[in-house]
Amino acid sequence: MNRFSLAAITLTAGLLVTLAHAEPAVKMAGGMLVNTSGMTLYTFDMDAAGKSKCNGPCAALWPPAMAAADAKPEGELSLVTRDDGTQQWAYKGKPVYTYAADKQAGDVTGDNFKNVWHIVK
Repeated sequence: MNRFSLAAITLTAGLLVTLAHAEPAVKMAGGMLVNTSGMTLYTFDMDAAGKSKCNGPCAALWPPAMAAADAKPEGELSLVTRDDGTQQWAYKGKPVYTYAADKQAGDVTGDNFKNVWHIVK
């Protein structure tokens, strides 16, 4: 085995260890569900389990918690396919979103917005 092969094996092993310990895209923190940036996640009462009804202007104000194409469900976190074919995280089957007016981690200005948007606890 030459040193280039050994370097490639070492790099691959390191990458696999990093991926195996990657932080989940959505997690519980401070008693509520947040994304990796610590931004609060919300559900929308008009969504049905497994289906987002927040598209277009709604999605501009309430950005979906998007999932990578290779994301895998885990525990109470699942994935829903949006109308445009992309994937969004869901909690207990309900799609989750951030709120554009929340400016920093821990903001909860969207809670009970119009009585249809709620923090995920």
